[in-house]
Amino acid sequence: MPNQRERVNQAVRATQGHVDAVQEWASHRLLWRVWERMLETEFVDRSVALAGKAFVSFFPLVIVVAAFMPPHIRTSILTTLTARLGVRGEALKMAKAAFASSEDVRRATGLLGLFLTFFYATSFTTALQRVYLRTWRRPLGRAGAYTRGPAWMVGLLIYMAVLGGLRSVLGDGPGYALFLVLALTASMGWWWLSAWFFLLGQVRWRVLLPTGILTGAIMSGYALSAVIWMPGVVTENQRQFGFIGVALALVSWFSGAAICIFVGACAGPALAEDPGFVGRLIRGSDPELLVAGAPPSRPAPDREFTVRDAFRSRGDDDQDDE
Repeated sequence: MPNQRERVNQAVRATQGHVDAVQEWASHRLLWRVWERMLETEFVDRSVALAGKAFVSFFPLVIVVAAFMPPHIRTSILTTLTARLGVRGEALKMAKAAFASSEDVRRATGLLGLFLTFFYATSFTTALQRVYLRTWRRPLGRAGAYTRGPAWMVGLLIYMAVLGGLRSVLGDGPGYALFLVLALTASMGWWWLSAWFFLLGQVRWRVLLPTGILTGAIMSGYALSAVIWMPGVVTENQRQFGFIGVALALVSWFSGAAICIFVGACAGPALAEDPGFVGRLIRGSDPELLVAGAPPSRPAPDREFTVRDAFRSRGDDDQDDE
């Protein structure tokens, strides 16, 4: 019996040694650093919160603002929105009905309501800004919270209207292939600009390029995949729960989109801080990540993070945001 117990203990120690060796090897890889940054930012908990705010504040904003736009711009926004969401069939009819009832929306909202809707939606843009501030370990605060949020949303609506207009002009066939290339490029550029904008212009443009490229590529791929799975989810949910089922499907889409944003946001600083070739390529001749005069970043945490950290919010950062 003692010999058998000793053999079991040796096997356990050998297995633990292999696990430690693998973890040590992985800890020096870029993907592992991205994963650690995602755990540090509690990406699951924060993604759910970001998705919820997108659904209750940003999504209604698009419908309300579009109601005040000329018909061709409203149609372009609808085209981009439904394409990104992968909405088809009955759900598409419902979306078109919401945009078609612009006269009712304008009467019910009014200019004052439109103005207030913009500022109510800053809860979403504030949460999005915190994603970038946390991933880059920048000082938290409310710098420009009530001006940057609406400005970003105006830019997003223009971006959606332009993409929708291009889709209508280029049509199908070879034109659609060209549209996909232009849409991918525009998506990368938009998220590159967004990262710089939400980081208050304190991180160098060049350093933020990987964030824009990765976020734009991942979001574009996610939108294309939604064309395959989203219609079935919407149809099944609508059959079982009616309009509430459609809402649940949209929240699911926003949750996935939030994860995509987190991946791109966390990969940016992990790649830029790499001491090897990748980091040197991103930083260029200037080793600094920040622009001259920017306040220093917060220090790296002094503990290791586990998967549990992805699902909980420490709450201490929120106090700093007040």
